Amino acid sequence: MAENATHTMHNIITLRGAQVRDAKQWAAYLTESIGLYDGRVDVAFASHHWPTWGNEEIVALVEQQRDLYAYIHDQTRRMLNSGMTGREIVEEFVLPPALAEVWANRGYYGALSHNVKGIYQRYMGWFDANPAHLWEHPPVAEARRYVRALGGMSSAVSKARGFVRDGDLRFAATLLNHCVFAEPDAERAKQLLARVYERLAHATENAVWRNFYLTGAMELREGVKPPSAASDSSDVRAALSVDQLIDAMSVRVNGPKAWDLDLAIDWCLPAQGKYWHLRLKNGVLTHTVGTEASASAGLTLTMTKVQLLQLLAGKGLGSIQVSGDAALLTRLFSVIVTPTADFNIVTP
Repeated sequence: MAENATHTMHNIITLRGAQVRDAKQWAAYLTESIGLYDGRVDVAFASHHWPTWGNEEIVALVEQQRDLYAYIHDQTRRMLNSGMTGREIVEEFVLPPALAEVWANRGYYGALSHNVKGIYQRYMGWFDANPAHLWEHPPVAEARRYVRALGGMSSAVSKARGFVRDGDLRFAATLLNHCVFAEPDAERAKQLLARVYERLAHATENAVWRNFYLTGAMELREGVKPPSAASDSSDVRAALSVDQLIDAMSVRVNGPKAWDLDLAIDWCLPAQGKYWHLRLKNGVLTHTVGTEASASAGLTLTMTKVQLLQLLAGKGLGSIQVSGDAALLTRLFSVIVTPTADFNIVTP
């Protein structure tokens, strides 16, 4: 089976970032699977979990998972159609006991809360139709205004302590988050927020939520640490097509830095019998594919796929055949940036 039939509630949307999955289709495929295999199955297994044995047990598991995703989808749609926002739906959403009491439906990995918000996002996007949310300040600017409105940092932290004492850790976290973003060196706010995140972590059933809370607490206390070792992605790059390699470059172009550049470069891979015509213009790297060189190209590189991978890995032109102005390649690479993994999340 696929990941829509496992021994946990899966993610309709992942907290690490991904496109929203289609819960309606997940449920439909599980219904189809029951029709295909009921009465003819002895064992079912999928990724991330243990097998299920016996036709009756397997059908029960698939039905329960099917009903889980169908219920979350359909009820979220019903409630958003009545004018409720994702945050409002989450506060009222309750699974029927017959589904909630099934261990395989528990939110150890996916969570009912963020899955509901994911379904809302799939249909409605980021905007909830409230015009106050059309043009909000970015986090730091907003935080400084909140702290000022609350009477300054000491007053804001004091109020947050009151919400902690009252057991309202959710709002305490929101308030303290504003404090930290308003003044990143406000040590009292950082330490209190770290303790709040720890308490929230220890109270959640969901492993991913718990890890986010604990990682947030660690960042507040220790700062952001660089990755322990650089990952070797050479195997991944080697598996990509030339088109995919160019697409990967295009999203690394520093657009504003490239606004004034107009470059036309051909990549020729004789083994594939193709030319890739790259054009950097208006800060956008686009490409087309043909079987002949482009008359407008100021530089043509003739190479193998291995040589291309070495070039993109920063190992230079080597024995690549160069025709035209090689300085165009330097200009192209000068606006290609490398993403970083050691950026802040819970502090600005």
